[in-house]
Amino acid sequence: MAKKRRRKKRRSGRKKIILFVFEILLLLIVLLVVWAYNKTLGQVKYEDALTASEAGINEDIDDDALANMHGYLNVALFGLDNRSNGSYNEGHSDCIMIASLNYDTKEVQLVSVYRDTYLPIGNGKFAKANAAYANGGAKRAVAMLNSNLDLNITKYVCVDWKALVDAIDDIGGLDLEITKAEMKEINYLIPEVDYTTGYNTPYLEGDGMQHLDGTQATCYARIRSTSGDDFLRASRQRIVLQAMLDKAKQSDLGSLTEMCKDIMSQISTNFTATEILQYASYVTKFQMKETTGFPFELTTMNLSSTGDTVIPIDLAQNVSKLHQFLFNETDYQPTETVQSVSDKIAKKTGVTSKTSAFDLSQYNDTVGSDGTEGAKKKNKDKQDALKKSQSESETGSEKKSSSDD
Repeated sequence: MAKKRRRKKRRSGRKKIILFVFEILLLLIVLLVVWAYNKTLGQVKYEDALTASEAGINEDIDDDALANMHGYLNVALFGLDNRSNGSYNEGHSDCIMIASLNYDTKEVQLVSVYRDTYLPIGNGKFAKANAAYANGGAKRAVAMLNSNLDLNITKYVCVDWKALVDAIDDIGGLDLEITKAEMKEINYLIPEVDYTTGYNTPYLEGDGMQHLDGTQATCYARIRSTSGDDFLRASRQRIVLQAMLDKAKQSDLGSLTEMCKDIMSQISTNFTATEILQYASYVTKFQMKETTGFPFELTTMNLSSTGDTVIPIDLAQNVSKLHQFLFNETDYQPTETVQSVSDKIAKKTGVTSKTSAFDLSQYNDTVGSDGTEGAKKKNKDKQDALKKSQSESETGSEKKSSSDD
């Protein structure tokens, strides 16, 4: 009887030891998760969620249009030119992008909103689009996009130079095709970015296919003094972003972890930690479908209030084309709110649908291109193929008409 009690005590003792070891392991796992969170997601500058009213979503958007947009995650991306590290309450948003993710297909489309675009930025004030952030931070900038473009954006991400530099360095840099003019501009901009980040970056010694580190690639995305001006700079920014996505999909876990640690402490967003983890799990499934710039139809003017400014030619028509591009919504009818803004722009500037537009087709789609020259060639080939198709279609119609006669 005593032996049985001793066996029970031994078994009971083993169970307690096993339970204790399990508790220690569980505690270690919890501590590891907390450490990882603090090193990554715990470093994010989280902002409050935006209500529809705060986000400036137009109340007169058609219900069907809203229902269609709900099939996409639409995010505003702001790159700040504030010459400081981690300050997100000031500065102009010199990079303004709309990233639209199709929930079903996991396809991503990027639209660069040209920073000098003449739009109302709140309180009845018309200015360049990038001034919205300087006048009210991310909330005002998101409202500027929604109210003028009939969008439903409530999520945003803000980064500054250093965040971009560190992220690119962590994934091992980017291989990009650069021209001689771009090489000179990159070398010219390196000291300014180094002054902000505290780094010491070597100058480039050649053009063509080059391996760029974080500072060099960031300088590449900032170039605006070559031919193409700010329109081509917006293309470069999209080239860098899609190259980062492609590189991230090929990177090992260690590199991605380091990138997350660096980026998370240097961004401001109103995504929650749970949402960040959710979308991060999809990163290998994301596919860049197409990119473009906005407005599609535009001209430029030197206005007394804003200087050299991009003027949308018929904003309402541009918004209709934007909805077709992003959401495959043909014949979208802009709201009365957008139509009113469109009329005011025409009245203030004298720019109407009869005004000659700049041809920016060569700068639009950057997917699959590792440099501006490649993007230009791709877009030219696309335009030539479209013209050929249209010509063949017209010829076919004429032959059919002749045979019918």
